[in-house]
Amino acid sequence: MGDYIVRGKNPLDGKLKVYGAKNAVLPILAGCVLSGGTVLLKNCPRLTDVSYTLDILRRLGCKTAFDGEEILINPAGADLWTVEAGGDMRSSVNFLGALAGRFGRAVLPAPGGCRLGRRPIDIHIRALKAMGVDVETDGEMIYAQGRPHGAEVQLDFPSVGATENVILAAVTAPGSTVLTNAAREPEICDLCRFLSAMGAKIHGAGGDMIIIEGVGQLGGCEYTVMPDRIVAATYMCAVMAAGGRLEIENAVRPHLGEVERVLTRCGAEISWASGRVDIRAPKSVRSCGTVRTGVYPGFPTDCQSQVMAVMACSAEPAIMIENIFESRFKTVPELRRMGAEIYCSGRRALVRGGELHGAGLRAMDLRGGAALVIAALGAEGESRVSGTGFIARGYRDLAGELASVGADIVSEDR
Repeated sequence: MGDYIVRGKNPLDGKLKVYGAKNAVLPILAGCVLSGGTVLLKNCPRLTDVSYTLDILRRLGCKTAFDGEEILINPAGADLWTVEAGGDMRSSVNFLGALAGRFGRAVLPAPGGCRLGRRPIDIHIRALKAMGVDVETDGEMIYAQGRPHGAEVQLDFPSVGATENVILAAVTAPGSTVLTNAAREPEICDLCRFLSAMGAKIHGAGGDMIIIEGVGQLGGCEYTVMPDRIVAATYMCAVMAAGGRLEIENAVRPHLGEVERVLTRCGAEISWASGRVDIRAPKSVRSCGTVRTGVYPGFPTDCQSQVMAVMACSAEPAIMIENIFESRFKTVPELRRMGAEIYCSGRRALVRGGELHGAGLRAMDLRGGAALVIAALGAEGESRVSGTGFIARGYRDLAGELASVGADIVSEDR
């Protein structure tokens, strides 16, 4: 991947369309292993994480084809339960529940992804053990043996990944599974809608109790993946830093409630109409006050870095409190290179921004990389952002999309 060269202080103006959600399509792709027929997925983004997941499916024996924004998957030939790839991607852990549900066994690498601190899978393991699956890990690999059955499963924390794994393991398992303290994220609902389209019986998605009645066999289906709420929020933060206005199509207001509230406090003028949000930046960005990340419907941790970048462009102080991941502040040293004053103590950061200047920057994780681009849009002078491979994990063509609405940004090969 090349570096992004960004020259700041160019207001944005135009339209952008949100594509399918990374955090929805990845567990859906894992769920295709359970299908008894062909699956056609629409609105699928071309991201490196999607490519990794399709590679996993092919290695398992599935046939896949990616044309435009549509993915066709035929899992009839799947005859392996060992995932040889995927250690670089956190969401590869979704194959644990899916493979256990289909084969009664699974072997896969311990999940990787962005290094955001401790991201233990013990919640996943305890949940599947409650369903009769024997799961062990040696730190490098995860080994599962035994077919899941219906059970009462209570999560210690409403983990998105653990919720997805329980659902995937339960949909074809005999009996009824009652999952309490489940994650409520929209991506959970999307996975349940997809599985229901194949014949699964799932009740309560979007609440903290989900009931799954196991069915013997799932069929094929055609399904459209939900829009990516984090991409929409990133576009909204980009225009706040750069100035100007944007019309963002294919955005879902209920998914962006906390982001809208925070950016409105910062002075954004936001209006909605039929799946579209119009956002106009203020002349000067005000403080967002105190932002606390939390499980849905709280403020999403995946948007915390982007809002911090906006606050780095503001002359007013703000406080960011990270309640989900312990290492979400890796972007802070890079923002300091640009002149931002940010003071961290544990999971709390005091941000005193002001006039940023261009600098050489390095992305350390997916959302932090997007945040550096946002800060560069609001800075005087030129910035070079390296580590853009992280950004490509969750953004289809961030440089090209921002350039299309007036940003001075190009991708330069090394």
